[in-house]
Amino acid sequence: QVQLVESGGGLVQAGGSLRLSCAASGRTFSNYAMGWFRQAPGKEREFVGGMSGRSVTYYADSAKGRFTISRDNAKNTVYLQMNSLKPEDTAVFHCALHKYYSPPYGTWERQDHYEYWGQGTQVTVSS
Repeated sequence: QVQLVESGGGLVQAGGSLRLSCAASGRTFSNYAMGWFRQAPGKEREFVGGMSGRSVTYYADSAKGRFTISRDNAKNTVYLQMNSLKPEDTAVFHCALHKYYSPPYGTWERQDHYEYWGQGTQVTVSS
C-alpha cells in the first residue's frame, strides 16, 4: 500500500522560506514522477510543480523562480523548497505520485494522472 506523508508546513512571514518534505512508502519511489499541488481556501487544487523519475522538473508559472523541487531516491523523499513566500501562497500543500516515470509534456497538471496523494501540510504566509 502506497503512503505519502507531507511535513514541514507552518506559519511564516511574507518573504520567508519553508521546505516541505514528502516521504513515500509502498512502491519503488525512483520509478515514478512526483508532483506538488496546493489548495487555498475556497479555491480548487492547483499544480505547483513536479519532478520526473529522471529528475527533470516542471513548474507552474506561480512557482517559477521561487520554488525548487528535489528528490532523494535513497530516502524515498521529495522536497519542495519555497522561497520569497507571499500571502497568496497560503494553502494546504499536497504531494502526489504520478503514474508515469516521465510525464509527457503538457500533462503535468492533470490530476487524474496522479495515483496517490498525501493528506497535505498547511502553509500559512502572513503579511
